[in-house]
Amino acid sequence: MVQAFGQWFLESGNQMLFLALILAFSMGVAAGLWFKHRHDPMDGKKTLQGDEAFLKGVQYMLSNDPDHAIEAFTKSVRVNSNTIETYVALGNLFRSRGDIDRAIRIRQTIILRPNIAEDIKLRALFDLGLDYKKGGFLNRALRTFHQVLEKTPSHVETLKLMERIYEELRDWQNAFATRQKISKLTKENDGNILAHHLVEAGKSCLKNDDPNRAISHFHKAIATHKACVDAYLQLGDLYFERKNPMKAVSVWKEIVKVSPSFSFLAYDRLVKAYADVRDFKPVGDFLKEHAKSSGDVFTLMAVARYLYSDEDLGGALLQIDRALEFDPNFWEARKLKGMILIKEGRELDALNDYQDLITNMDFPCLRFQCAQCGFQPGNLLWQCPQCKGWDTIQLSDLWMNKRVSEKALEGVFPKLAENLNGD
Repeated sequence: MVQAFGQWFLESGNQMLFLALILAFSMGVAAGLWFKHRHDPMDGKKTLQGDEAFLKGVQYMLSNDPDHAIEAFTKSVRVNSNTIETYVALGNLFRSRGDIDRAIRIRQTIILRPNIAEDIKLRALFDLGLDYKKGGFLNRALRTFHQVLEKTPSHVETLKLMERIYEELRDWQNAFATRQKISKLTKENDGNILAHHLVEAGKSCLKNDDPNRAISHFHKAIATHKACVDAYLQLGDLYFERKNPMKAVSVWKEIVKVSPSFSFLAYDRLVKAYADVRDFKPVGDFLKEHAKSSGDVFTLMAVARYLYSDEDLGGALLQIDRALEFDPNFWEARKLKGMILIKEGRELDALNDYQDLITNMDFPCLRFQCAQCGFQPGNLLWQCPQCKGWDTIQLSDLWMNKRVSEKALEGVFPKLAENLNGD
């Protein structure tokens, strides 16, 4: 119960609402007592009955009992229709349980009531936008939030909600413009978010068969945030598709400089590009040079795969062993090592290496995790689908899969598995 209330309390605007509810109750009690002594005793009695119902509604909210809270607040409104906070609470409760139509009607009732303070109407307008957004009426939500901004242009919370809607609608131009306004107001460096908006706009241009405009967006993204890996990938891929492999290579190589932790995304592309011109030496030299300074397992494995494709099996094994010094259970390294040993006719060595592998029974693979909310996607994403943060998905520690099946054995060492089955 306490945890549920805590989650509700942390939602946007609910702290102020809760305080307003308590204040309204206190004022209601005072007004009720005043009316009881100064005016018609029946009016005072109705006011106090409304306040009692209001208090019960607050208690039900604290107990995470929305149904009874709605019932109590509805009773409070019937007895005393002058308490705006009761309407606000009712609207929020209806929205929280998915009754969007009733929530919307309540906001509209508040907005249309005469003699209501401007700040209360503005809050009702903002809540109406939230209702529309929750109900999936995104264009209506945008129009409502625009009305809020007409009255309070510096309302950052409204701008952030609008940005999210533009992202959902894949309206990247407006998302970009909205983030620019947010950055000016908050004085924060949001270059990475702006860059992603530009990259997504470029991707939309590609879908609309406008590659030149896409290239412009990708370049602008890099100028906005030099570490925008997705921009380099998209730009290099586009150059490669347009039969300009060397230009693509120069772009992909930049990834290694600006974001070494994501350099493995460039390796396969580099090999593919040099294969296109039938000259593997430059990519080999690049990988070897980078392996000296980097020494991470992905770089070493890229060098090993390159040497393997170049028929330098001894050199490939050397790089694999270096990678295994970092992580003895690195699955990709073990797999390639087994393939090389079998190709060289060293089945016994492959068997010994496999026996060493199953001692731990740990098969790591790539795993990604959001540094902001902990969400673990199946593959690399630039925006977290859960918390919507940009560039929060990172490469986490290698995941240890502790299940080894016969199919896994056949996939790693097909010839060895065949020999063992033959016995």
